[in-house]
Amino acid sequence: MNREKSSDCEIVHQGVGLRLARSSLETKGENSMSDREPLPGKFVWFELVSRDAKKAQAFYGEVLGWKTVPFPLGDFTYEMICAGDTADTMIGGYAPPKNDRQPAHWISCVSVEDVDATAKAVTANGGKVVEAPSDVPGVGRRARIADPQGAELSLFKNATGDPPDAPATPGRFFWNELHTSDPTKALAFYEKVLGFSHRSMDMGPGGTYHILSKGGVDRGGVTSHLPGGVPPHWLPYVAVDDADATIARARKRGATIPMSPEDIPGVGRFGVLQDPTGAVLAIMKPLPMEKQR
Repeated sequence: MNREKSSDCEIVHQGVGLRLARSSLETKGENSMSDREPLPGKFVWFELVSRDAKKAQAFYGEVLGWKTVPFPLGDFTYEMICAGDTADTMIGGYAPPKNDRQPAHWISCVSVEDVDATAKAVTANGGKVVEAPSDVPGVGRRARIADPQGAELSLFKNATGDPPDAPATPGRFFWNELHTSDPTKALAFYEKVLGFSHRSMDMGPGGTYHILSKGGVDRGGVTSHLPGGVPPHWLPYVAVDDADATIARARKRGATIPMSPEDIPGVGRFGVLQDPTGAVLAIMKPLPMEKQR
C-alpha cells in the first residue's frame, strides 16, 4: 500500500471511529452534542497500526477482553476496539501500516483547539508535520505530527466536543506517557505547542518523572526511560483489574514482557507488554483515587 493511500485510509479510519463513538452516546441519551465540550490536551482516541490486525484482535480479546466491531466502508472495513459489549465503549481502532517496513505501534490522538494553528506551532518549534491538516467529513479536522525527538501524535479537533473525563475503568485507556531522549526539550515543545504545564516528581532510582497537565487536569507523563535502539514514542496505558494476571495472560498468548509488574508507590501496579505483532502497551491497576498521593 503506498503512503498516500494508507494516509487517506488512516484519516477515514480515525474519523469513522470517532464519529460512531459519538453517535452511540447520543443514541443512548448520554453526553449529547449539546453537553459535550472541547477538552484540549485530552487523548481521545488510540489506534493500533499493524500488518496483522487479526492476530492483534485475538490477542487483546483474550488479554484485555476487548471486542472488535467491524464497520464496512467502501472497499475496506474499519475495525473498532470496544472495551465492552455496547457501542458506547469504543476506545480506538485498527489501521494498516504505511508500508511493509513500518513496525506495529500505537498512535494516540490528542484534542486541540485549532489543528492548523497547532500544526504551524509544531514546525515553528522544531517538530515536523507528518500528515498535513485535513477534514474528516462530519467529524472534525486532524493532522499527524512528530516532536523534535521523533515521537508521533495525531492532532484532532472534534466538531462537536470531546467525551467527558471519567474515572479509570478496566479495559479503557487512561494515561499516556512520552518516552524521550531529551525530556527538557520535549517539555518545552509540548508546553509551547499543546499548552501543557508540568510538574516534576523525584522517583528516586527511577529518576525524575514529569506530569503534563492542562486546565488543571493531568493528561500524561514524560520520562527519559528509553531502551537502547528504541526511538522516542508515546506509550498508552490501559486500566486493568489485576496487573499480574494480565501480564501472565499476555505472556501465555505470545507477548514479550519488557517490564514485569511492579508497584509505583502511591500510584498503582503496572507492567509493559509487547503484543505478538510488535506493538508496545502499558497496563496498570491504579490505586483508588483516595489512596493516591
